[in-house]
Formats: sequence, structure tokens, C-alpha cells
Amino acid sequence: MKSIAILQFPGTNCDLDTKYAFEKLGCKSQIVWHKERTIPKDTDLVVIAGGFSYGDYLRAGAIAKFSPIMSAVIEYANGGGKVLGICNGFQILTEVGLLEGALKRNINLHFISKFQTLKVVNNSNSFLQKCKKDEILNIPIAHADGNYYIDDIGYRELKENGQILLQYSNAKGEREVVNGSIDSIAGICNKNKNVFGLMPHPERAMELILGSSDGVKMLEGLIE
Repeated sequence: MKSIAILQFPGTNCDLDTKYAFEKLGCKSQIVWHKERTIPKDTDLVVIAGGFSYGDYLRAGAIAKFSPIMSAVIEYANGGGKVLGICNGFQILTEVGLLEGALKRNINLHFISKFQTLKVVNNSNSFLQKCKKDEILNIPIAHADGNYYIDDIGYRELKENGQILLQYSNAKGEREVVNGSIDSIAGICNKNKNVFGLMPHPERAMELILGSSDGVKMLEGLIE
């Protein structure tokens, strides 16, 4: 049985959803408070759940990066451990430097909450290994600061290294501008492909009765 550590900060609101999602997949999930200084032993995956850590004051994820647990997460990731950041978790991972780029305010300056189709750009990684390249997924998004930015040099490196994982698209797979992200990027990974970040919420797409079960195959890849 895989063991999942789910981080919780003041303002996190997707921790229990994430716990439910991984337990539905047969994993043992544990909520880890941000003031802890170590990752539980035998952890197979660390998940930084979505929400509004510290109320998104200053900048989304900017205060959470200083929480004690993040030093342990950095050490865990640098040692090859798998880390997944969802929405606010993605923002935190860019703030601590585990993922390149930054997340800015949406181009329309509004909070966006809806189901959104995504195209799988690269599946040569554990996160999306159960998806087909160019497959269209239907996953909820809910964010005000999802506008992904990276400079031209960084963008070229992401493409060359296969680090761009997901793009916002329409149902035909054609690129769609949702929040202003460069190249409509919705998710990336690091060069070693053990740290993953995305703005959409796969933990909210685990059952058809809720609108989609496409999140299942995304999360399953990380626990194999």
C-alpha cells in the first residue's frame, strides 16, 4: 500500500478532497501540518494540496514557502522523492524553486471556476503515464493566480526537456487561452521528472457523478 503525505497550511481547503482521492485509489493518506519539520517515514508521494495558504497574502504561496515543512519537502524532492503540487501547491513549488517559472494573476483579473478541457502534451513521466499523448482530459480549475509565466530561455528549456505536461485546450485539442499562461501551459514538471505542478484539480475529478473521472488516471500514475 502506497503512503501519501498531504501538506496542510492555514487556508488549505483541498487537503481532505485529496486524502479522499488517494484513499479511493487504495493508498494510505496522512495530513501533515505545515509546522512539522519532517516527512513521515516510508512516504511514497508528497502532495501540496490546493487552497489559499495564508490567505494568499503578499502573493500566492509566498508565505507558505517559509513554513518549516518546506525544508523537508525540498530535501525529499532533491533526494528523488515524488512531489505533486495542485493549484496553490503548484504556486508554492515555484516559490521555493522546485519548479521553474511563476504564477501570476489571471489575465482577466477574475477568479475562474469551471470544468476545463486539457491536452496531454507529454506523457513520458510517472504522473501522466496512464494517459495518451494528445489525449483530452476534463478537469476542474479554480484559481485567481493561474497565469503561468517563464522567460524565453526557460520556456525553450521546458520544451526541449519534455517538461510541459498539460495545456489548456478546447474539446478538439486546440490551444485555448484561459488565464493568460504562456503557451496555455496548465502543468509542468522539473528536469528530473519527480516534481509535478498543475493548476487544475484532478482530486475533484474522481467520479463520474461529480462530472468527470479523468483525475483517476492522472493520480494512478504517481502511485504505481
